[in-house]
Amino acid sequence: MRKFMLYAVLGLALLSCTAEKNSKTMNQTPDEWKHTTTIYEVNVRQYTPEGTFKAFEAHLPRLKDMGVKTLWFMPITPIAQQNKKGSLGSQYAAGDYTSINPEFGTLEDFKHLVDMAHSMGFKVIIDWVANHTGWDHTWTKTHPEYYLIDPKTSTFQIASGMEDIIELDYSKPALRKAMIDSMRFWVEETGIDGFRCDLASWVEVDFWQEARTELDQIRPLFWLGEFDELDSPEYGKVFDASYIWNWMHKTKAFNDNNEPLSELQALLQKYSDIGDKSMRAWFTSNHDENTWNGTEYEKYGVFAKPLAVFSVTWNGVPLIYNGQELPLKTKRLEFFEKDPIPWTLAPQLHEFYKTLLELKASNPALRGGDPQVTTYWLETTAKDKVLAYLRVKGDHQVLTVLNFSKEPVKFTIQDEKLSGKFTEIFSKQTRDFQSAAAFELPVSGYAVFEN
Repeated sequence: MRKFMLYAVLGLALLSCTAEKNSKTMNQTPDEWKHTTTIYEVNVRQYTPEGTFKAFEAHLPRLKDMGVKTLWFMPITPIAQQNKKGSLGSQYAAGDYTSINPEFGTLEDFKHLVDMAHSMGFKVIIDWVANHTGWDHTWTKTHPEYYLIDPKTSTFQIASGMEDIIELDYSKPALRKAMIDSMRFWVEETGIDGFRCDLASWVEVDFWQEARTELDQIRPLFWLGEFDELDSPEYGKVFDASYIWNWMHKTKAFNDNNEPLSELQALLQKYSDIGDKSMRAWFTSNHDENTWNGTEYEKYGVFAKPLAVFSVTWNGVPLIYNGQELPLKTKRLEFFEKDPIPWTLAPQLHEFYKTLLELKASNPALRGGDPQVTTYWLETTAKDKVLAYLRVKGDHQVLTVLNFSKEPVKFTIQDEKLSGKFTEIFSKQTRDFQSAAAFELPVSGYAVFEN
């Protein structure tokens, strides 16, 4: 608890010394700040024993110190009660699009949280669930025509076997207008900076085009979509960033089945071929994965930390799920019940993430979605065991070396693209690659250098 008090004091200092800087950055559009941001997913229900917006505010100084830039709040709207799962229900089964879940507090509480976050330099986005609602959403009574009807039951159509949610009908212009108006409410009333769009590819892409065109007229917003651009390239023309489902599944198969490293590199090349008009959000965990498929340590084993380093240093934007900084090695958070994150434990990976996220924010070579940044694969003497890549923008360079084998590895980088003096960001040791390109990495080993 003393550590949290220290962060609280630090937060007050940050507020006073960065007020002028934040007043300038507040007016930046996503096209300026998205390249260096870090997204941190907040599960309000599980974040604190209270599970409220007010209780979460106490963690803002710690997250600021860790280097988080964008806070993504899981759905904050009321939860439908009919056919709900568990005692509390799913946050993704909305009962009303323009109200606050009383479990978390009030609308004024959320507005206060957004204002405080903004004053500290954070951006705020909220989860938007456009594909479906809960069974007793207000629209089921006022506008049942907004919903798809199951011809077999003559009632609302269940969303892909998930009994607590029902699907909306985007062939209806009135539904589209009502949905955009609901999103507009949060932009205008609370001042949020964008949306994380749940199951974005389950909704027609032209709706998102229409929504973004209208809402960005209020002010430019940041749009993160839950879809993989390799599978749904048309959605990449609308969203600023997308998920990496193929990479997530491939890295798990790599760990489980001892697949060749060349397959990971081939998949990364496919993502790179998409270009920089959109970005990928790289992650090792999120609310779905943690609950249903396991923590990053359960899924990736010895590769959990190297993959975390990769998520920050590769081209795109890193996404961190709350609690990963503890870390939650075997703790799967409940979805439909109260199950607080055990913050009484000191966040062991706070400095690990802080070091990486500060580098992400400060070194132009790590800008995501910037066509002026070039990423080079580097040749090593252990190409079947090591990922080594150099990211370059002008005179700025970042070298990342990751052990992607299940044993210690000795190797040398043999690539003319790497030369000069670099400093390793964790150890602070300097190395001249003109004469010293030999490495020895332990299992789960990694090294990151900047020049």
